[in-house]
Amino acid sequence: MSKAVTIFGIKNCDTMKKARTWLDSHEVAYAFHDYKVVGIERDVLEEWARVVGWETLLNRAGTTFRALPASDKDGITQDKAIALMIAQPSMIKRPVLDVDGKLIVGFKPEQYKDVFGAA
Repeated sequence: MSKAVTIFGIKNCDTMKKARTWLDSHEVAYAFHDYKVVGIERDVLEEWARVVGWETLLNRAGTTFRALPASDKDGITQDKAIALMIAQPSMIKRPVLDVDGKLIVGFKPEQYKDVFGAA
């Protein structure tokens, strides 16, 4: 039985390209949700934060986050982080892979092999 797989991210992100190439080369069927184009709902981010933690979701290493004024970076809470990610989806760490409800944040080939049983 195949797994329901959705990959969330931004089309032109290098890490996204690596993840999608991995999925394609291992013949994993997936839906792609480009949250820079279609956005992301607050309730989805809140659920992801509940499951993996907002700290895991917030891409602090990216240029969008680093360009924020110190007042926006200081004292970040879950609510503030979610508001930032909704306003600027580039601040969501990529990719977020949903495999039958299990979330994987970021791309590590070993982790994908474990999930999909690939050689």
